[in-house]
Amino acid sequence: MKILAAMSGGVDSSVATALLVQEGHEVVGAYMKNWINEENIVGHCPWEEDIVDARAVADQLGIEFHVVNLMREYRERVVKYLLEGYQDGITPNPDVMCNREMKFGVLWDWAKERGFDAIATGHYAKKGSDELSILRGADPNKDQTYFLAMMKPEQVHISRFPIGHLLKPELREEARKLGLKTADKKDSQGICFIGEVKMEDFLRTFVEDKPGPIVNLEGKVLGEHRGLHLYTLGQRKGIGVASNLYKQAYVVVAKHHEKNELVIAIERPDTPLLWARKCTLTGLSTTGLPFDAPRLLQAQPRYRCPAGDAEFRPLGDGRAELIYAQPQRALTPGQICALYENDRLLGGAVFEHIDYES
Repeated sequence: MKILAAMSGGVDSSVATALLVQEGHEVVGAYMKNWINEENIVGHCPWEEDIVDARAVADQLGIEFHVVNLMREYRERVVKYLLEGYQDGITPNPDVMCNREMKFGVLWDWAKERGFDAIATGHYAKKGSDELSILRGADPNKDQTYFLAMMKPEQVHISRFPIGHLLKPELREEARKLGLKTADKKDSQGICFIGEVKMEDFLRTFVEDKPGPIVNLEGKVLGEHRGLHLYTLGQRKGIGVASNLYKQAYVVVAKHHEKNELVIAIERPDTPLLWARKCTLTGLSTTGLPFDAPRLLQAQPRYRCPAGDAEFRPLGDGRAELIYAQPQRALTPGQICALYENDRLLGGAVFEHIDYES
């Protein structure tokens, strides 16, 4: 096959590309140039060195390499979505949207015009035997299928995940055996394709701080926040209000936008507004067959969080009701809910409304 390998300059995509070459495919590498930090946001945006590393690996493998400038599309499809979400009081997920809109969207359009059959990434995920489904990666600590939850069936069809069968230590060892320049390069921890930039610093560049009161569940003012967009439901650190109870910390349980209030409470197993079993989903997306009937499945509310057993009830127009078997902590409007049948990714949706435990 003629496969475009999306190369980020990291070890995962480097090994993914090398494995495709070993398999005998016609492989071309491409770096998505999405961001160059023109706003001088605090943090390290290593796009130049990432391109150097990706090109070096491509040269080692003897394959063609391109830098594809998608900066305009990234601002339109990912940055705009991110900023509008926070301004509307929800918590968006740019990494999920980067996969659907950029890697398997705009970049695939670029590849398709040039005669490619598929596009490969360094995600820790696997394709099913039918090539039409996505399965969890072999490494439970690195599985990244959550970030693929909003992919469309036609995107699943042309996707390839060459490293999904490997554990991270095995991948590092494979990179060393191949002598790849990126073998011992640290994993990126920043926003997708932007680099080591904290979300808080990124947001403060574009969204004006609007300080307001921090209140408890009874409405008593306990302090002042810097802007509601800088806080997340379930957050414990960095609130700025100290608890005087031994080993009991405050947690963010609500954001009242009409009053510009941040609501906090001492975290306990019965803390109001923190736990929920029932919620409404919107923007339902399927990686395969449509969700047109009630069913039992597993729903993962965020990355690195276990998927919980849940009853799924479609409501029509891309909306559904989800009822977890067990209460879930800090379900958050705007975040992505990934839906599974055991290890098979079924699709995903956006949390729209949360019904809290009394």
